[in-house]
Amino acid sequence: MNHKKVHRLYCEEGLNLRSKRPRRHVSAAHRMDRPELSSIDQCWSMDFVADNLFNGRRIRALTVVDNFSRECLEIHVDHAVKGQHVVSRLEWLRLFAGRKPHRIQVDNGSEFISKTLDKWAYENNVTLDFSRPGKPTDNPFIESFNGSFRDECLNTHWFLSLFDARKKIETWRKEYNEFRPHSSLENMTPNDFARTQIDHSTSQISLKSTGTD
Repeated sequence: MNHKKVHRLYCEEGLNLRSKRPRRHVSAAHRMDRPELSSIDQCWSMDFVADNLFNGRRIRALTVVDNFSRECLEIHVDHAVKGQHVVSRLEWLRLFAGRKPHRIQVDNGSEFISKTLDKWAYENNVTLDFSRPGKPTDNPFIESFNGSFRDECLNTHWFLSLFDARKKIETWRKEYNEFRPHSSLENMTPNDFARTQIDHSTSQISLKSTGTD
């Protein structure tokens, strides 16, 4: 019995068919005005960049950027990257780098709308802020970073293997964080700017604990 006949019989008997409701992400944010950034880990952005090895085999790079400090926190490179791999890298940053965002801006790619990432975000009190479909301008920080990553790294290297790609990309990531001043960061590098913010936050906490204004 096909679905059309089932629908006709239900209608004849005055019964209602249950319509399937779209699943809502428990950790997703409703569309709202985004607050001005004022501290590290307030908001990160994530995206993917695709490239190829010298033999044509495809590789993908998961890029993770702190929107306030412009730090590139992670570039994870593999032949395939799925939702569980995204969670694995976020968990590594949380446990071993001591970094966890309040909010992450992402597009609607399958890796970012996965139940695995949704569960991790919910359990860690992280909001997933999804861009509007077809609106890359909703996530300008990662778009700008990915452009630099492609122009300065992917387009200037031959990658002989996955290991070779990871090594060269990690070298570029460190140079970007440690030796690249940004005018938007008072001409400091991302790492230096992040350190000043951490030092400032630490001094503010110390002042509050001693009761000094």
